[in-house]
Amino acid sequence: MSPKRIGILGGMGPEATVLLMQRLIAATPARDDADHIPLLVDMNPQVPSRIARLIEGRGEDPGPVLAAMARGLEAGGATALAMPCNTAHHYAPEIRAAVSVPFIDMIALSVGHAARLAGPSGKVGLLGSPALRRIGIFDRACAEAGLILLHPADEEALLAAIRAIKAHGPDEESRAALHAASADLAERGAALQLVACTEFSLIAEALVPGAEGIDTLDRLVDGIRAAATGARNKAETAA
Repeated sequence: MSPKRIGILGGMGPEATVLLMQRLIAATPARDDADHIPLLVDMNPQVPSRIARLIEGRGEDPGPVLAAMARGLEAGGATALAMPCNTAHHYAPEIRAAVSVPFIDMIALSVGHAARLAGPSGKVGLLGSPALRRIGIFDRACAEAGLILLHPADEEALLAAIRAIKAHGPDEESRAALHAASADLAERGAALQLVACTEFSLIAEALVPGAEGIDTLDRLVDGIRAAATGARNKAETAA
């Protein structure tokens, strides 16, 4: 049976969307082109800034734009939707309300994986945008899973790194900022760390030695493969 077509709400940022596709190709056993998962990708870098809206309280609401993208992907034949942007999952309810196909939730997949590794009351560090603390999507998911979530002390340095990567790609300053945040979390007992910004997925090797990283982009790859091939229970991949 051929894999199902998956729709990607992309462009947040463009390199992260391309990285998702590269990792999906690498993770898919294939002997020929036809064995790969068909994707319908809306690469839309004009989605209003999530940072501006959620941190700075200005700018256009991304929700209606994301909902319109979702409708377009469903109309184009997508049987499920995925979005390689952690912060944009704040708008997942609007995306789900706009379509009838499942939305693959990278937050739920990542926290579920962390809970299996960390066990009850395990400490998990979060490496992502300061917007994640403000909107609380990881905090709520971790609390429900019985995990203790730790945020880095210097979130402004991580925000600067995210902006730098979006502007000109990964650099040594961005790697140093991620390394410092990873070290801070490890020193406070969170050896298990969620790489929860798809810009940081581009530099995930910068985590300190000994830290076990859970890259949310990899968990999304797993969810896409499951939704496309029926490899797992549907409830594990979509909400």
